[in-house]
Amino acid sequence: MAALTERFQRYIRHERTLADNTRAAYRRDLATFADWLGGRPVTAVTVGTLGDYFSALSRRGLARASIARHAATLRTFFAFLQLEGVVAESPAAAVVASRRDDAIPTTLSAGQVDRLLAAPDSRSPRGQRDRALLELLYATGCRASEVSGMRLADLHLAERYCTCHGKGNKQRVVPLGRRAIEALGAWLDGPRAQWTATMAADWVVVSARGNRLSRMRIWEIVRQHATAAGIPTDIGPHTLRHSFATHLVAGGVDLRHVQEMLGHSSIATTQRYTHVDSGRLRRVHGRFHPRG
Repeated sequence: MAALTERFQRYIRHERTLADNTRAAYRRDLATFADWLGGRPVTAVTVGTLGDYFSALSRRGLARASIARHAATLRTFFAFLQLEGVVAESPAAAVVASRRDDAIPTTLSAGQVDRLLAAPDSRSPRGQRDRALLELLYATGCRASEVSGMRLADLHLAERYCTCHGKGNKQRVVPLGRRAIEALGAWLDGPRAQWTATMAADWVVVSARGNRLSRMRIWEIVRQHATAAGIPTDIGPHTLRHSFATHLVAGGVDLRHVQEMLGHSSIATTQRYTHVDSGRLRRVHGRFHPRG
């Protein structure tokens, strides 16, 4: 299994060109699967074996979305093994797992977002950095990994947009609002310029040493300021992504445009953000329906 995993990693890196985070997630999922197999050969795995495995993951308390990710990993892995001639047929080809839990995404109200974005102390260098970071997350709906990997060349403040590099290194262009541009401009011309004066640092958001901020550090910063703002602390960068999309939909933005800005491959994924928009739908219905 270890040798096959390494071959698979080379395949998804060089031929599928998957992102580092995706490859790391696949590696973790396959390690979990290998532990559960307990030495049984991969060639002996059947659809029934996979059913037992997913049941075991469920008993461990994994969320439905996490189990769906494991299923996707195994579908890709066994498709590779079939391609390489290791197995004749992929036992994971017929596996279908629901991607989403019934729960709707956690979002913040507009007032909570305002308090969160105002929480960093803009008089301090770190506060200016954190304010720019939070504004960028909410203005674009970017994932933490996308902001972590954003380079100076991706920012076009004069043209009021940025380029995001999403899953599978797919690029998308997202507009930037006035507040985000102001916060980013103050950060780039102020603390960031000082912190990187003696080094070549290409990342938009960096530490005081000029190093790129990791995805986990971005999570920590969001939660730190959520505590300061007095809003729920069980949030993260993805909460700002959900809030970005939900507020756009509530404001009347076409769902296809929101899909494009989020980088969703399927409109079905974006449709979950319509759950908070029932008030606007009632108003539209009352205004335009002949018997409203």
